Amino acid sequence: MNIILMGLPGAGKGTQASEIVKKFPIPHISTGDMFRKAIKDETDLGKEAKSYMDRGELVPDEVTVGIVKDRISEDDAKKGFLLDGFPRTIEQAKALSEIMQELDRTIDAVINIEVPEEELMNRLTGRRICEKCGTTYHLVFNPPKVDGICDIDGGKLYQREDDNPETVANRLNVNVKQSKPILEYYDNENVLKNIDGSKDIKEVTSDVIEILENLK
Repeated sequence: MNIILMGLPGAGKGTQASEIVKKFPIPHISTGDMFRKAIKDETDLGKEAKSYMDRGELVPDEVTVGIVKDRISEDDAKKGFLLDGFPRTIEQAKALSEIMQELDRTIDAVINIEVPEEELMNRLTGRRICEKCGTTYHLVFNPPKVDGICDIDGGKLYQREDDNPETVANRLNVNVKQSKPILEYYDNENVLKNIDGSKDIKEVTSDVIEILENLK
């Protein structure tokens, strides 16, 4: 079972990824994990990727795609994988299709967790952090007992700059534009499965698992 997990920031991909790998014996492969492993193992591609990262440059697609191919060819991924954070561009999606053909495998499903942007804004801008101890709160999901004050040490709560509405809106806008052609590509491949991510977390998990059970 070869799966790709997609969704905008705040859609709950991390939560659902952990539930999927609990249920199915496949590795959760994120872009960050792949890069870290390749660099740690000092593979040729890992060294090349590190050289770009050390210079503060973007890692070229051919290097990223090569690292993905190496990772999904490893023994633990031969019975399937859950890809998270890749592909990020239509070029990467097409390259992944070529890799899968070379490996005589297919992408069985692309799970896209859909949440209205207004709700994502509420999720992503609601985080508050204690300036003293670093405890994290959320105005909706985990609010402090006293507004603006940490429950633990009475420290003042603040909002990180990358959680402010303008920054979040821009990030969502970039992600929408980036993901649209990829979703269209997989829709044309008849493997796109859209999930209502605005439901209760357990309901979302149930919907995801049901789709994957039907792939077996």
